[in-house]
Amino acid sequence: MIGMIGRTKTTQYRAVATALAAAGLLALLCCGCAAADPASPATAESAAADKVEKEPTPDIDAAGLQDKAALYQNDDPTQVRTFYLTVRSGNESENTLHTWQEINSYSVYDYDAMGVDRYQVEAILQEGDANGPQAGALGYGLTTPNATVQVRGQTSSRYSQKNYKIKLKKDIDTLDGQRTIALNKHWGDPLRLRNKLCYDLMSEIPNMMGLRTNFVHLYVKDETDSGGGGFVDYGLYTWVEQLNTTALMAHGADRNGQLYKINYFEFFRCADTIKLKTDPTYDQAAFEKLLEIKGDDDHTKLIAMLDAVNDYAVPIEQVCERYFDTDNLLTWMAFHILTGNVDTQNRNVYIYSPLNGNKWYFWSWDNDGSFNTLTNSIISEQGLDRGWEKGISNYWGNVLFQRVLKSADYRAKLDAIIEELYAGALAPDHVQRLAEQYAAVTKPYAFAMPDEGHEPVTPADYDRILAGMGQEIINNYNDYKQNLREPMPFYIDLPVKQGDGYTCTWDAAFDFDDPDVTYTAVVSRSLDFSAGSAAVLASYTGTNLQMDPLPLAPGQYFIKVTAANTDGLSQNAFDYYVTNDSVKNFGVKCFYVLADGSVEEPQYEE
Repeated sequence: MIGMIGRTKTTQYRAVATALAAAGLLALLCCGCAAADPASPATAESAAADKVEKEPTPDIDAAGLQDKAALYQNDDPTQVRTFYLTVRSGNESENTLHTWQEINSYSVYDYDAMGVDRYQVEAILQEGDANGPQAGALGYGLTTPNATVQVRGQTSSRYSQKNYKIKLKKDIDTLDGQRTIALNKHWGDPLRLRNKLCYDLMSEIPNMMGLRTNFVHLYVKDETDSGGGGFVDYGLYTWVEQLNTTALMAHGADRNGQLYKINYFEFFRCADTIKLKTDPTYDQAAFEKLLEIKGDDDHTKLIAMLDAVNDYAVPIEQVCERYFDTDNLLTWMAFHILTGNVDTQNRNVYIYSPLNGNKWYFWSWDNDGSFNTLTNSIISEQGLDRGWEKGISNYWGNVLFQRVLKSADYRAKLDAIIEELYAGALAPDHVQRLAEQYAAVTKPYAFAMPDEGHEPVTPADYDRILAGMGQEIINNYNDYKQNLREPMPFYIDLPVKQGDGYTCTWDAAFDFDDPDVTYTAVVSRSLDFSAGSAAVLASYTGTNLQMDPLPLAPGQYFIKVTAANTDGLSQNAFDYYVTNDSVKNFGVKCFYVLADGSVEEPQYEE
């Protein structure tokens, strides 16, 4: 009856209120009770209790992507974890019927040549300390395999010290929530700390997506051969969180989204390769030479983005507004400019997009090429000349990055981010302090066996490189500032036969402030382009983009082209020639005139 009375009274109130409102009377009296004063404290308090403050909910593309700071809060960056890996031969159906010697004998290029998948072995992975596996830790007491192991990496797979991918079986506990354990030796980094240093620095920077890292001391027992024996010391590794669906969830991203690892790709449309998987001519192997598929394999959104990037009729600002988070893109670029990680213009990065969003985000991968200028001058005799591999010119060959950098607004935004990083997370003294902290951990391993036998520098050179880590940030910052005032790099065309000679041409160099660019071109039989050299066949200085036809007999030739603006600042061509001692000669194109008069150029392996 209470409910019935309540509904009846409500009906009466509404009827009275309607009648009074129609008569223009607002004094509501019902059953002898006056209506509540809306200004009374009780009414205001009741209204406040009913109404809460709510944050606006952005749509999926406006929400952005920020890393989870909590993932890194309890990390000890100087901790060295100890892994014990017992390897065994498995079975043929799972491709694990192999020996540890086989695993360590082949590079990924050998597997490609053989046309087979990478060999694996079964393994027991255990975590412990210097005394052995620890109770309560992963794998303790196990006698049957809980993982498989194979070689990982590309170029690094050719070296005697291998990188390993250890994959825990699905019915086994994870290690820090991860099933794929990527162990990297970082053969190109004498300090053995750069990749971890970079990821730890990223964790301090908004709009950058990082990955968790740990130093690992690895021991391996080989039971694939009859010899047996104890655990062998494999030295220091860096464990880098594998970017996969598990990592996406851990970092607050969408595990169902699109995720591609860029193997060699400059955001050109590449319509003959980048196709929908439903296309009868779709070739996944060819596709993955450019972009390795790590997430959803519906490429519709990727193709739409590439179509827009390569449509010059649409302003890049409109393209980025729809398809990219420019805070993320420009912060990613600023980070790698300041750390000098030049091997990022067309690879060593992932791109990610949530399933139901349009925006793409850059996610860093493989940073051991950072802080590398001084190291190169010591190891490869390259010297400190980096040619165009610095500042924004390093990204000029990538169609997306070039279009972004041609926007004055985006350049201004990039400059502001670089200034902020240079004064904060990437301040030279901060970087130097962290590097020295990490080196206190890594140097003892670098100069102890087995790593000492593969360390490319002496202890004195190690200390010299370490002492210059902060200075590398300063140098990269100064190079970036000057680079903004220089012409951008360009390509030299392969000479073309014309009548009785060969015409040498090149592309125009773009300059942000100066349209009056002058070119100096020299053709020589050797790398000595100095004036008066007997090997110099022709030279040219002017604003045209070609030289007069040259009579060239069969043989090897070099052409070097340099662009200069009216401020006297110059830039090399993109082309370079690598000598047998691994020195890059920037701005130089090598070509051969063959006996039949055709022209070819040597091919370099990336």
